[in-house]
Amino acid sequence: MRKTPPRPSLLLLRNPVHFLSLGFGSGLFPIAPGTAGTLVAVPVYFLLAGLDIYTYLGVTLLMFGIGIYLCGETSHALGVEDHPAIVWDEIVGYIITMIAVPVKLEWIVAGFLLFRLFDILKPWPIRVLDRSIKGGMGIMLDDVLAGIFAALVLHFLLIPFVTGA
Repeated sequence: MRKTPPRPSLLLLRNPVHFLSLGFGSGLFPIAPGTAGTLVAVPVYFLLAGLDIYTYLGVTLLMFGIGIYLCGETSHALGVEDHPAIVWDEIVGYIITMIAVPVKLEWIVAGFLLFRLFDILKPWPIRVLDRSIKGGMGIMLDDVLAGIFAALVLHFLLIPFVTGA
């Protein structure tokens, strides 16, 4: 059984790198910090949803790239490879899940649930990535892949609504 690392100090939030990697503080939530981080991703999605698809993808790619640095720095500062409080990866994973998805409550909730499902269960090959790649890249990649899996399922569910079938 994995031992839960101690919760980081609130003082970390004074540093902009840690403030972002800890999901604006949501990662410090004592219960299910990954879920709290994903909840924070919902308003981020609302901010991005009005963008054209190319800008949305560009911002998502930028968030991923920045996330490699942010998560790596906070992981190093905490002395824990992938501390549960680091949730920038959940934010990016959810943003990936919601690529080209209608801005409607039912799809926002479905995307949230699907992303959390893939992020928690970590089916193959997500689990392999999670265990084999370390540092900021490793922290980010498993959630990126969980976001891609969730997006594929979400788009499959969207087919009847788009085609009118």
